[in-house]
Amino acid sequence: MRQTKLWVITAILTICGMMAFASCTANDPNPSEQQPTIQRIVERGKLMVGTTGDYRPLSYREADGNYWGFGIEMAEKMAERIGVGIEYVQTSWPTLTADVLAEPQTFDFAIGGITITDARKETMLMSDGYLCNGKTILCRADEADRYQSLADIDQPEVRVMVNPGGLNEKFANENLTHAQIIVHQKNEEIPSQVAEGNADVMITEITEAPWYVQNDARLAAPLLNAPFTYGEIGVLMCKGQDDLLALVNSVIAQMKADGSLRQLHEKYGLVYGY
Repeated sequence: MRQTKLWVITAILTICGMMAFASCTANDPNPSEQQPTIQRIVERGKLMVGTTGDYRPLSYREADGNYWGFGIEMAEKMAERIGVGIEYVQTSWPTLTADVLAEPQTFDFAIGGITITDARKETMLMSDGYLCNGKTILCRADEADRYQSLADIDQPEVRVMVNPGGLNEKFANENLTHAQIIVHQKNEEIPSQVAEGNADVMITEITEAPWYVQNDARLAAPLLNAPFTYGEIGVLMCKGQDDLLALVNSVIAQMKADGSLRQLHEKYGLVYGY
């Protein structure tokens, strides 16, 4: 009888302990940080971030290997929240999806000019938006009056340059059936290609165009305030990392609430749409 009572008491204490643990976990203000992905990052001691490094002012890799930009600063905030360092891994627009889905993983998430789309969310995880986005154009400043609509661009004599593998190329192929579409391998070189007369128009984003206009007087963005599309930019990662996604979304929400996201927009001359 005594052994039976001891067994019952032990079982009750075990159940109570489990309930207490569950209660503590539920009340933890940062429960996501205790989940497997976060733990793996903490054990590694650094956050691995995939980025193209060719998209001023969101993600750019200098010749010395250093990265800077709006998305880079966002990634640093997320690494700071986890309490680890950060390492950047080069990816590209044509290989972005494959790199995110690679096994074993090459990085924890990708950041820097990545538009949130339903197609991406079908196979991967995407964070909440932290930057408003939309398709627009760059052209030479002395021809700004020539391009006032998509129809003005979609003419046989107009040479439109895009980078391969991303949404810019997809947009051009779907919407410009008469213009000459030129695919140029390096996105960061296209504005100068337009400025120098090797192309007439660059399909780009409202996040990218202002930087080039401010830094090259030969260029203009005549449709900046009337983009062809509207979207948002977010963080991209493989499925199964819900704890990391929750942390990323928490950082974005906090930055929106405390005003630091608006300050970051202002620092890079970007439109704040939240």
